Amino acid sequence: MSADAASRQETFSGTKEVAEKLRFDEKRLESYLAAHVPGFKGPLSVRQFKGGQSNPTYQLVTPEKKYVLRRKPPGKLLPSAHAVDREHRIISALHAIGFPVPRPFLLCEDESVAGTMFFVMDMVEGRVLWESALPDSSPRERAAIYDAMNETISWLHTIDYAKIGLEDYGKPGNYFARQIGRWTKQYKASETDEIPEMDRLIAWLPEHIPADETTSIVHGDFRIDNMIFHKSEPKVLAVLDWELSTLGHPLADFTYHLMQWQSPSVETGGKALQELDLKALGIPTADEYVAAYCRRTGRNGLPELDFYFAYNLFRMAGIVQGIVGRVRDGTAASANAYSSSDHVRNLAERGWEFALRAGARN
Repeated sequence: MSADAASRQETFSGTKEVAEKLRFDEKRLESYLAAHVPGFKGPLSVRQFKGGQSNPTYQLVTPEKKYVLRRKPPGKLLPSAHAVDREHRIISALHAIGFPVPRPFLLCEDESVAGTMFFVMDMVEGRVLWESALPDSSPRERAAIYDAMNETISWLHTIDYAKIGLEDYGKPGNYFARQIGRWTKQYKASETDEIPEMDRLIAWLPEHIPADETTSIVHGDFRIDNMIFHKSEPKVLAVLDWELSTLGHPLADFTYHLMQWQSPSVETGGKALQELDLKALGIPTADEYVAAYCRRTGRNGLPELDFYFAYNLFRMAGIVQGIVGRVRDGTAASANAYSSSDHVRNLAERGWEFALRAGARN
């Protein structure tokens, strides 16, 4: 593992003391959980996970078991953001059919308990892999890990959402238009600098949406570091961070996941995954990964990839700008959030490059 990769692993892995502005009355929480979670027994100690910048996430440690608590951050929030109640609902539905998510225990909407709404779920023990190049794995294991991710996202996109009670979890159809509108509003609400390429994407994207209106459950942030893998096997034990999930277009979700082949990474010296010797590493090419997804989901190729990449970079820029806005407003959950402001312009510029490839004009 490179020094940069090791540094990132250290920065985002594990837990730390709870930040002062994110503390709450631990004794009050302990009493509440003892009354509402079967088998819960204190004493309780609370740590904060290092990773994540959106919903503060805590490790709850008791003598017999560990739990995880996800809560809304305190303070001024953007409209519709930090919907931990939606996270709790979808992992409850998915857990019931055996999809790899943590077991949920409860949702608490009483803000007097911990200051904001929260839910509690099982602590899944395993590996979080922060580096897409998997520097500590063998070629065979890398291939198996990527295949396990592909199988998991394909499974998600083929679930009958109505059959598991999620028919009203989002609005079927017109997904891209609604998402572009949503992230445009949130970007403008958090805007700190004028970025011409972002303004061009805001104008161009709604006019060039592909006609395909497929609907599925979408995760919204399906990345390798939002999964917990088995400690010694290439098996996905849990998919985490469902804050952005909804009913939407599976290709928006899948092509966001594909961005790891396009996005430069710290641990590879600023290179994108597609620039590495993937055959030697055992990692599939983007084309091979797309073919496996299409085989599993019954699709005949993925047309109009350049539009989808432009859309995803625009959306990522909107998400990161929201973090920058929370830093400005003092509600960011991560100490590393301040550095995210450097990424917004780069994301918008790269998004506009894909729009130009898709036929846009300066």
